[in-house]
Amino acid sequence: MKKLTVLLLLSATPAAAQDAGNMAMHGAFGSYAMNRDSSGTSWQPDLGPAMGEMTMAGDWMLMDRVSLLGVYDYQSGPRGGEMVFPAGMVMGMAQRDLTDGILGGGTIGFRAMVSPDPFMGRAGYPLLLGSGETANGATPLIDRQHPHNLMMELAATYSRPIDDKTSVFLYLGDPGEPALGPSAFMHRASGMDDPAAPITHHWLDSTHITFGVATFGIVRGDWKLEASQFTGREPDQYRFDFNAIRMDSTSVRLSYNPDEHWSMQVSWAHLNSPEQLDPQADERRTTASATYVTDFGEESSLAATLAWGLKSESNGQNLNGVLVEAELVPADLWTLFSRAEWEENAELVTDNFGVGQISRVGDFTLGAIRDVRLDDHWKFGLGALYAFDFTPGHADYGASPHGVMGFVRLIAD
Repeated sequence: MKKLTVLLLLSATPAAAQDAGNMAMHGAFGSYAMNRDSSGTSWQPDLGPAMGEMTMAGDWMLMDRVSLLGVYDYQSGPRGGEMVFPAGMVMGMAQRDLTDGILGGGTIGFRAMVSPDPFMGRAGYPLLLGSGETANGATPLIDRQHPHNLMMELAATYSRPIDDKTSVFLYLGDPGEPALGPSAFMHRASGMDDPAAPITHHWLDSTHITFGVATFGIVRGDWKLEASQFTGREPDQYRFDFNAIRMDSTSVRLSYNPDEHWSMQVSWAHLNSPEQLDPQADERRTTASATYVTDFGEESSLAATLAWGLKSESNGQNLNGVLVEAELVPADLWTLFSRAEWEENAELVTDNFGVGQISRVGDFTLGAIRDVRLDDHWKFGLGALYAFDFTPGHADYGASPHGVMGFVRLIAD
């Protein structure tokens, strides 16, 4: 349970660093455990991995996380392909409590995250049953996973306590992540070490890079209610720049962490014109998920997520997607992961008039990683996965469609 991040905002010097115990450790949006914070304003279980390595610089708490990968990808059959590409992210965070001034009594934070994904090319990498976005502004990406933008998040947060259990908060991002769905897959404790994006990405967490987000929320103990106004349009094919801010879509999410092992959420959104290639179409998206994390000791842990998403499109189609994934760390420096998915997809097959036909497809992935510790902060790992794809009635995928990835990674944890 590791992943990407390097601090771009502030850096600590030995003279400035001080014992983290001198500062109250709490989440960005309230008086809960720091580890509860995940991507955007989403929550994970309190036993989940921290978002990064923590240091102190005066009154500032700094976190950094780095995960960089080189991946060989082979997807079988007539609709598959072969490619070597870079992936990962570099992320940094800074947070401090304010004791005076107009914002005195609150907590302010900043986040920045970048990715090497754009260097793989606009068409992304081969991924059977993957779909979403475009590489050329004219045709959709099908059986491929789009690259993420160079700038994945650039956000500021402010929270203010009302009493010992209650706080209100504001999150502003360009790009940022609205209050919709579970934690983004590259931050999710149950899936963060799998280098392949879920095929249900656009049912659950595809809005994690949104150009223009404003979220207001309230935290009361282990409950969080939040609403976002954000840009519904997905990022275009130009992955190195910023997109227009529209702020034309709305989402609402309710989260609940009943104990340190569990985090649950339900969310709903209206997305205005999300597809660049079909600008007249709107979408309503509903999601629900539960994530479980437990420790078996200092070097062993298990994380699992069950998630469902429904895309109700303005053309009348209702498309479901279901994900079950798990990650097991049986011993230090070993990681095992798996993912099973099923979806109703109207982009994989079109009729003679270009109208999408609903395909019910799925996949199952198994993978493993062996890391070698370089020092107290850095690890180098070798990993591989095999994905079984299920495409009933679609002979154009070939016999026994499958995917294989081998990868190396460098992470700071």
